[in-house]
Amino acid sequence: MSDASKSDAGVSDASKSGVSKSGVSRSVVSRRRAIGTFGVGAVTATGIGAAYAYHEAPAGPPPPPPVRKATATGANPVASENAHAGTASWNVPPEDRLSAKDRVGQIQGYASTTSVAPGEPITFHVSVRTPQPFRIAVYRLGHYDGAGGRLMTTGPRLTGSRQPTPVPHPGTGAIVCDWRPSWTHRVPTTSVSGVYMAVFQAEDGHRSCTPFVVREPNRAADLLVVLPFTTYQAYNQWPLDGRTGKNLYKGYARPGVVGNNAHRAFHVSFDRPYSDHGLPRWAELDLAFTRWVEAGGHDVTYATSVDLHEGRIDPERYTAMIFPGHDEYWSKPMRDTVEKAVDVGTHLAFLAANNIYFHVRLTDAPDGTPARTVACYKQTKDPAPDANGPTERWRDLEDEHGKKRGRAEQGVLGVQYNGILSEPAPLVVREPGHWFWAGTGLKDGEEIPGLVGGEADGYDDRMPSPEGADRTLLSESPYGDSFGKGGGRGRRIQNTSLCEHEDGTLVFTAGTFHWPLALHDPTHHDPRVERATRNLIERMLEARLQTEV
Repeated sequence: MSDASKSDAGVSDASKSGVSKSGVSRSVVSRRRAIGTFGVGAVTATGIGAAYAYHEAPAGPPPPPPVRKATATGANPVASENAHAGTASWNVPPEDRLSAKDRVGQIQGYASTTSVAPGEPITFHVSVRTPQPFRIAVYRLGHYDGAGGRLMTTGPRLTGSRQPTPVPHPGTGAIVCDWRPSWTHRVPTTSVSGVYMAVFQAEDGHRSCTPFVVREPNRAADLLVVLPFTTYQAYNQWPLDGRTGKNLYKGYARPGVVGNNAHRAFHVSFDRPYSDHGLPRWAELDLAFTRWVEAGGHDVTYATSVDLHEGRIDPERYTAMIFPGHDEYWSKPMRDTVEKAVDVGTHLAFLAANNIYFHVRLTDAPDGTPARTVACYKQTKDPAPDANGPTERWRDLEDEHGKKRGRAEQGVLGVQYNGILSEPAPLVVREPGHWFWAGTGLKDGEEIPGLVGGEADGYDDRMPSPEGADRTLLSESPYGDSFGKGGGRGRRIQNTSLCEHEDGTLVFTAGTFHWPLALHDPTHHDPRVERATRNLIERMLEARLQTEV
């Protein structure tokens, strides 16, 4: 989203990058080349096949020891879960006349936590403007033969009443609800990890919702999907009532007039509903991938960005960690976790753009509940920086040697945010002979219409790059920036990036918001993007199998 501190994005210029014309550094030898070519078995429509042929590895350093054996696609709890009958009643469309709106607040609520383990409780706090009975239904989202969700439970008939809208904190702008608990749901011990939705429905038919995740921290899986709840909260301007709401971008300058950075909050709290119907902004990116990956039968488990921060994620349990949506706001513990993932050989895939951009602190709620507030001062002086530094852009933080730009996100991702699109643009394909594009039929310079949208990443030769990694730029897409700083189309370049580290660990960055939508959303769907994404995931799983030979 537009922000004064985000507009200084930097212009990608691969011609000055010090990489080859193809966008690939040739200075390191990857594990793939070091241990020889391996054959790929048959790939089914639902995922990776069972048969693989391997060639004897030449002399050289051995690959790292195996962490776990990849599970065959389809033989896992998520595939079994999706065999159940589904329903579309989890969906609360914003255009529906009975969807709640902040200006009225018919029925809205929030959850006591962003994620919960099987056997643990989660509490919902709900306000009903006109006192009346209401119920809370809990759904698990996934494929379910295209329905997108499954009803897991419906709570008892509850008595609803209006709960107060708090005033923003005078110093931080934080809006923190202290609403009475409405219902506590203990998640069954048999629950399968996933994205869940609590839907609040008043007796008069008005509805809203709030998402949460059921996590399985002790189960190893092929793929860990991480939902960006810190970014969800950064964009949440509840209540959009014309006078009160604030997020990390803006607030109201005066009644009925939306202001700018001068009116924004510095802290935002999870103890409040998400605006209007309750689905966070940009969550459609995460849900599109969730439905797609579960349709493919993959062995997948889920967590949130707060779980990364709280230290609940051990990267060695997973073959790959997938960040499907817009994941902009990162604390140092979150970043430490993904850097550890690369160190231990766990692959990373970022399927949108503008990731790891702002450094944040997560602080406790007034009642002591951990990690319930996201603090980010951006271009304003941070009054209370901790040992991890002020809450500003990662690329503005000094590294441990005092070097400016030493923590730029490109050092992890291979590319980084460089602009907001004035309108969608085609993705221009590069390196069509790379295994990533295999089976798509795409040619060099061919365009995939509308695939670059929302925000974009690109390579910036002024910023650090992943150490010891072989980077391939898989696209080179001109686009017009909405700020006008690039002077129109052709002045900024979007790049899709794939970095292969010396041990074979892959880090993929799509560099556009529209990538996950192209996997499932009917208005954006593109089978070539689907095929490329399958290639990526299957390659990641093959690489893990390879370490066990």
